Amino acid sequence: MFNIAKVLADIEADSDQNIDLLADLLKIKSISTIPDYADECYQAAGWLKAFLDSFGMDAIIYESEGHPIVFSNYQTSRPEAKTILFYGHYDVQPVDPVSLWDSDPFDPVLSSIDNEPCIIARGASDDKGQLLTFLIALKYIKDEAGELPFSLKIILEGEEECGSKTLPIFLEDYKDKLSADIAYVCDTGMWDKDTPAITRSLRGLLSEEFKIIGPDRDLHSGEFGGVAWNPIRIITKILSDVYDDEGKVTIPNFYDGVNEVNENIINSWKKLTFNEAEYLNKIGQKSSSGETGRSIFEKTWSRPTFEINGIFGGYTDEGTKTVIPSEANAKITCRLVGNQDPEKILENIHKYIKSSLPDGVQVIFDGADHCRAIEFDTDSYYFQSASEAIEEEWGVSPVFTGGGGSIPVVEAFKTLLNMDTVLIGFALDDDRIHSPNEKYNISSYVKGIKTWARVIAKYQ
Repeated sequence: MFNIAKVLADIEADSDQNIDLLADLLKIKSISTIPDYADECYQAAGWLKAFLDSFGMDAIIYESEGHPIVFSNYQTSRPEAKTILFYGHYDVQPVDPVSLWDSDPFDPVLSSIDNEPCIIARGASDDKGQLLTFLIALKYIKDEAGELPFSLKIILEGEEECGSKTLPIFLEDYKDKLSADIAYVCDTGMWDKDTPAITRSLRGLLSEEFKIIGPDRDLHSGEFGGVAWNPIRIITKILSDVYDDEGKVTIPNFYDGVNEVNENIINSWKKLTFNEAEYLNKIGQKSSSGETGRSIFEKTWSRPTFEINGIFGGYTDEGTKTVIPSEANAKITCRLVGNQDPEKILENIHKYIKSSLPDGVQVIFDGADHCRAIEFDTDSYYFQSASEAIEEEWGVSPVFTGGGGSIPVVEAFKTLLNMDTVLIGFALDDDRIHSPNEKYNISSYVKGIKTWARVIAKYQ
C-alpha cells in the first residue's frame, strides 16, 4: 500500500523538475519519417530505457529493420495482481515549414498562450509529453511503495508517425510475453482544457478503388455521342445513388452490426460545450451532411460513412477534347462502427456496383483494404475505475467520446492479443500537433501525471 496523497503532493512539488525532464527528451530530434534522423530515434529510445532503468523497470531495446522499440516486462510480487500494458511512441513528425516556428522546434520554450502556461517544441503533445505523464507517475509510486500494485508491460515505439512497420513484428515475436488484462494508451485528448475524456470507440476503415470500362478506346463524341456508354456518366450515377434523401447509405445490409449508442452517453454528449455553427464555419460549411436527425457527435463518433475520395477519367488538360472516355476511376472509403463486418460490406459494395452496370460495361476492383471498428465496454472495471480517478483529479466526470478515425495499435491489441484498451490523454485541439509551434499545456502535463497516479492507485 502507498499513500496516494503524499504521491500527489510530491508530484506537485516537483513540477519544475518534471518539466525539465520533458524538455530534455524534447531536445532529441526523433523524426521517424526521415532516414537522416535514425540515430536520433535510437538516442530517444536509449533515453527512455535509461529513465525506466533508473527506477528498476529493467527495459530492453528491441531492434529490427526500423527504429527500435523500448520494452519493459515488470513482475510484481503481489499474488493475484492484475497485469496491464502501456503503449506510447517517442517518434515525432517533421518540422517543416521551419520558417513558421517562433523558436527552434527542438529547443523547448516555456511560454503562455491564452493565459495558459505551456511548453513549445516538436513532440510536446504528440507524444513525448503524453507518454511521460504515465512513466513519471510510475516512478513516484514505485519510489514510494517499493513496487507497483500490478505487473506491467511497457511498449514505447519509434515508428508511429511512419506506419509502425516494426510493431507487428515485435508483437509476433513477443506475443507470449504480452498477455495482459487491459491496455492503456496515452495518445488522445480532452474535450477542452477543463473537460477530460475517455475514448469509448474507434471507427474502422474500408478502402477500395475501382475502374469502370465502357468503350475499348476513347471515342469521338460527334460520331458516337448518344450511342456509346460514357463511363464517367455511369460512375457518377452509381456514386450519387449511394445516399438517399435522408443521408442514409442505400447499399443493401450496410447497417448490419450498427448499434445505437447508450442513451446516457448520448445525453452526456448533449451537455458538452459545442457551437455547431462555429464548428462548421471553421471548415467553410453552413450545414452538415450525413443522416438527418443525427447530431455532429453521432455522425463523427458512432455512425458509419461512405465517402468518395476521388473521381478521375477522360480529358483533364487545358481546352476541350471532344471524346467519350474509355474508362473512369473512383477511390472510396467507408468509416465503420460497431460490429460491421468489412468483408461483407466490401462484398455488398461490389454487388451494388456490378448490379448498376449496363450490359457490356465492365468494372475492375483494385486496392481493397480494411480494419474493423472497435467499441469498448465502458461499464467494465477498468473504464469505471479510470473514470473515478479522472474525476478525483479534474473535479468533473470524463466524457466518453468516440474516435472518428482508427488507431492501428489499438486494433492490433484487440485482434492479436484479444485485449481492450483504455484511451486516456490530455492533449487539446489547439496543441498544434503535426504543425509549427506544437505545444503542451503545463496543466495537462502536471495534472496528467497526477491523474495516472490516481489510476494506478485504484489497483492497490
